[in-house]
Amino acid sequence: MKSYTATRWILGLALATFVAALPTGANAAPKDDKKDKSKPASTQVVDSGSFGVVIKGQRVVTETFSIQQQNGNSIIKSQLKQTAGADAGSQKSDLEITSSGELLRYEWSQDSGGSLNVLPNNDFLIEKITPAGSAKAAEQPFLMPSLTMILDNNFFIHREVLIWRFLAADCKSESGNWKCQQDPAEFGVLVPQDRNSLRVRLELVGKEKITIRGAERELLRLNLTGENFVWNLWVDPQDQFKLIRVAIPADDTEVVRD
Repeated sequence: MKSYTATRWILGLALATFVAALPTGANAAPKDDKKDKSKPASTQVVDSGSFGVVIKGQRVVTETFSIQQQNGNSIIKSQLKQTAGADAGSQKSDLEITSSGELLRYEWSQDSGGSLNVLPNNDFLIEKITPAGSAKAAEQPFLMPSLTMILDNNFFIHREVLIWRFLAADCKSESGNWKCQQDPAEFGVLVPQDRNSLRVRLELVGKEKITIRGAERELLRLNLTGENFVWNLWVDPQDQFKLIRVAIPADDTEVVRD
């Protein structure tokens, strides 16, 4: 499956949890209710759906995703399925972060074999890679704090989480227009499949009217840039800032929410 690169985070910036930009739900059980203690943890679905990845006019990948809140933590799950070509395959990822945005774990695997996981360890992130056909994992440390955002290849839902962090941290609406104190904002991120860390910048462009499947919509545009890439992203400010569209002009690639 083709690798679509991008990623990064803000060092030393005290970030609010990305779900601070969303309405809060009543997830906590009553403290003295003994019966509730035996029940499964309450789960709130924040977002779910799928993205279609179109390259040069042909849909090649479908990403199915969900973002849930459970016991104050956020769990971001995603599965990729190739829809074009004879060598169809799938990948899946599982990202869990705390209410303050700290990484608890990240796991990735593919059906053809091979897996990896990332865990925080003091001032480091430790990545363990298990190649296909091998039971032995190799370790690679990264001197990065636990607030580092994961932006792995192909998983566009990770970009939505980054946008939520950005907007929740220092952005607000003034007379219907969104403005950010730090714009553009610089982020440091980890790309586990590339075994690499990057720096990226996220910039709020403003409201734009764009046509999606024949219907005009007014969305909020942001640009995600790095040393070798430029991505344009659009979120819906009327629907919890959900990611609706991504354009990668250099690769003739478009990603649209189904």
